[in-house]
Amino acid sequence: MTQSFRQAMAWLHTWFGLVLGFVLMAAFFFGALSVFDREIDRWSIPSTRFEPQPMPSYEAILRPAFERMQPLPAAVAAMAPRVEGPMPQRFDMVGSWSAYTTHRDPVLELFAGYIVPNAKDPDEQIWAYATIDPRDGTPLPDDRLKVGSGFFYPMHYSLTLDWKNLGFWIVGLSALVMLAALVSGVVMHRKLFRELFTFRPGKARLRSVLDLHNLTGVVALPFHFFFAFTGLLIFAATYYFPVGHTQLHDLHDRYAQIEASQTGLPHERAGVAAGLANVDAMVAQAQRRWEASGKAGDVGFLVLQHVGDANGYVSVYRAGTDRIALVGDGIHFKASTGELIRQDPAATPVEKVSEFLTGLHLQHFRHWLLRWLYVLGGLLGAVCIATGFIFFVEKRKRQHARQGSQGARIVDALAVTTVTGMVLAALALLVANRLLPEDLPARGDWERYAFWGSWLLAMVHASVRSAPVARGLANPAWREQCWAIAVLAVAAVLLNWITTGDHLLRTLAAGYWPVAGVDLALLTTGAIAALAAHALGRRARASAPAHMPVAEDAARA
Repeated sequence: MTQSFRQAMAWLHTWFGLVLGFVLMAAFFFGALSVFDREIDRWSIPSTRFEPQPMPSYEAILRPAFERMQPLPAAVAAMAPRVEGPMPQRFDMVGSWSAYTTHRDPVLELFAGYIVPNAKDPDEQIWAYATIDPRDGTPLPDDRLKVGSGFFYPMHYSLTLDWKNLGFWIVGLSALVMLAALVSGVVMHRKLFRELFTFRPGKARLRSVLDLHNLTGVVALPFHFFFAFTGLLIFAATYYFPVGHTQLHDLHDRYAQIEASQTGLPHERAGVAAGLANVDAMVAQAQRRWEASGKAGDVGFLVLQHVGDANGYVSVYRAGTDRIALVGDGIHFKASTGELIRQDPAATPVEKVSEFLTGLHLQHFRHWLLRWLYVLGGLLGAVCIATGFIFFVEKRKRQHARQGSQGARIVDALAVTTVTGMVLAALALLVANRLLPEDLPARGDWERYAFWGSWLLAMVHASVRSAPVARGLANPAWREQCWAIAVLAVAAVLLNWITTGDHLLRTLAAGYWPVAGVDLALLTTGAIAALAAHALGRRARASAPAHMPVAEDAARA
C-alpha cells in the first residue's frame, strides 16, 4: 500500500510539474527580478537616476500635478460604451486623488479617479495615471516602460495577460498545483535531511541533475510553500473569489455604508461644494502622531477622497518600511477644515496575521539581506523546475529514440524555450531599452515587442535544433542560447555605458548601487551562461561517441 501510494505521488509530482512547470518557471524567475524592480526601473529610465525622495509638499508639487491630469484617450474610448450619451471633453468632478511612493522610488506615482456623468454604473470612475519628478513636479513621459515594476513584476503574477484576468487565473492555478507538487515531492523523498546534503556533480548526468533538483527543492521548500500559499491569499478576494462585488454586491454596499457611519469616513459624496484646507498641515500632524507612537514617520500613500465635496476627507498612510508586516496606520482628516476624523486603531490578531503574511510576500521593508534571500529563493525555485525538465527528458530520450517517439523532443524544446529562452527575452528587452531612440513614439510598446519577439525566436530555434533529441542526443540549442545570453548580457552593460555614460567604475565609485547592481547582475549572468555553454559543449563532445549506437539504431528502426 505504501509503495503504491508513493508511486501515485511520484506520478502526480511528475505530471503536475511538467504541465504547469512552464508557468511556475516564469513566476519564480520574474518574481526574483521583481525583488529589485525599482532598481531595474532606474537602470531602464536614465532620467530617474537620482536618490529616492520623500512624499513632496501637496501645495507646492502635488496639487499642480493633479490639476493638470486627465484620462488618456484610450481610457475615454474604453469607457464610452458604459456611458449613456456622449463623453465629456474634460472631466472636472474628481472622485479621488492619490500619490504613492516607496523608500526605493526616486519618482512619484499619481492616480486620479473622475466621476463620469451619465455612467450606467454610478460607482464606476475613469482613471488617469502620471509619474512625476517629486523634486519639482516635472511630468515624466507616459510611454516609457518601467521595465522592473511595469513589466517584470506583472509577469510574475499575471504573465501580463490582462484579457478577463486570464493571467491571474493561470498563475493561480499553477500556484495551487505547486502546493500539491510540493506535498507529493515530500512523500516521494522520505530521506529529506540526507538529500539536503547530497549533490554529486561528478556522477552520471542523470544522477547529478536529480541531486540538484532535490537539493534546490528541499533547501527552499519553506520558501516555495509560503510564497505559493500567500500569493493565492493575496489575490483570492480580488480575482479568484470576488464575492464582495458579485454574489454579495448588495451586502457589500450595505456594509460600506455601515462602516462609513462607524468610522466617520463618508462613503458617498454629499453633493455640496466645499474647499480644501492645507493638506501639508494634515500630513505634518499625522507624522507627529506616528512619532508619538514610536513609529517611523515616512508617508507612503496620500489619498484625497471626494475632492471638492463637503464629504471630502484626506487619508495619510505610513510607509511602514520599519517592519515586515504591511501596515498603513492611516490617519484621516476632514478635507474642508483639516479636523481629525479618525486614527486607525491597532490591528486585531487576525488583521496582524494578514498584514504579516502580505508584507512578507510583497516585501516593502528596508531589510536588504532579506531581499537577497528572496532573490536566492526565487532562483532556487527556477533551478528546481529547470532541473526537473532536464531530468524528465534525459530519463526518457534514449527510450523514445528507440521507439521513434517525439515526446522527449517536444518537452526538451519547450524546456529550452522556458529556461534559456525566457532569460534571452528579458535581456533582449534591456538591450532594446538602450538601443531605441528616446523620443520614439510608443517606446514602451516597442520594448514589449522586443521581449515577446525574442522569446518567440528562442522557441523556434529550440524547436528547429531539437532534432538530435529524437536520436537520443543532446539538444545543441541549450549551448547556443547560453552563448547568446552571455553576449546579450555583456551588450546590455556596454550599451548602458555608451548611451548614458554611467559605466560600472563610475557607478561603483559613486556608490550608486541601483545601476551598478544591475550591471553587476548582468555580468554575473553572462559569466554563468558562458561557463554553462562551455561545459555543455565539452559534455556534448565527450558523449557523442557513446550515443552514436543509439542514434544509428534509431535511424535503422
